[in-house]
Amino acid sequence: MSAAATDIATLPKRENRAWKKLRANPAALFGFVLVAFFIIIAVAAPILPIDSPIKTSWSAIRKAPSAAHWLGTDDIGRDILSRMIWGARASLLAGVISVAIAVALGVPLGVAAGYLRGWTDAAISRMTEALLAAPFLILAIALAAFLGPSLSNAMIAIGLSAMPVFIRLARAQTMDVLTEDYVESAHAVGVGPGALVWRYILPNIFPPILVQATLTIATAIIAEASLSFLGLGQQPPAPSWGSMLNVAKNFLDQAPWMALWPGLAIFLVVLGFNLVGDGLRDALDPRDI
Repeated sequence: MSAAATDIATLPKRENRAWKKLRANPAALFGFVLVAFFIIIAVAAPILPIDSPIKTSWSAIRKAPSAAHWLGTDDIGRDILSRMIWGARASLLAGVISVAIAVALGVPLGVAAGYLRGWTDAAISRMTEALLAAPFLILAIALAAFLGPSLSNAMIAIGLSAMPVFIRLARAQTMDVLTEDYVESAHAVGVGPGALVWRYILPNIFPPILVQATLTIATAIIAEASLSFLGLGQQPPAPSWGSMLNVAKNFLDQAPWMALWPGLAIFLVVLGFNLVGDGLRDALDPRDI
C-alpha cells in the first residue's frame, strides 16, 4: 500500500480520537453550550413571544428589570430582552460571514503562494505583510469608514482585515504538507496540480484552518461590536450589541442595566468561541492523534 493510501486509511481513526478528546474536554463542551445557546436564540428570534425590538414606549423609559421587561428598557422604552435576542443575529451573522469571507479569499491565496512559490509567493507575501502592518481593528475601521456605515459593509471590512492571517497560515501549512512522503509519491505517479491540491493539500490543512476560523469568529464579533459602537456597523433602529452599548454609555448612572446585558452577551459568546477553538486545537493536534 502506498504512503498516500496509508495516510488516507488512517483518517477515520484520527477523527474518532479527536472526537473522543473533544468530548473529554469540559471547557470545550462548555464553550459549545454557550455558542449553541446564542445560535438557538438568534435563529428562533422571529418565533419567540417577545416584543418588537424597535417598538418604543414613552411610558416605560429606562425601566429597571421587572416582570413586564425581564432585562429592563432603554432610553426610549424599547424592551432590552427583545433587542438582545435580535442583536444576537447581527453579531453572530457578522462573525460567521466575515470569517467566511476571510477564509474564501485567504486560503486560496495562501495555497497558491505555498504551492507555486517564485514570484507568485513573493507578490502575495508582500501584499500580506502590507496588510499586517496595520492593526486588525484599525484596518477594519478604516475599511468600514471607506465603504460606508452598514452591517454588510462592516462584515466585508472585517473579512478583508482578517484575510492576511489565513493567507499566512495556509501558505505555511501548504509548504509543510508538500514535504510529506505521500505528496512526493503522488507527484511520482503523475497526479496533477489540481488533484494534488484538492485531494492532499486542502484536507491536510483543514484542521488548523478550522481552529483559526473558530478563534477568528470571536475576534470578528468584538470587531463588529466595536464598529457598531462607532456607528459604522448595524444602523439604528436595528438592534446590535455594539450600538446598544453606544447608547448605554450615556446612562451608566441612571440605567446601568442598559450596558450590563449587551456587555455580558459579548463576553459570553466570545468566551464560548475561544473555548471551542482551544478545544479543537487540542483535539486536532497531530502530535496526539
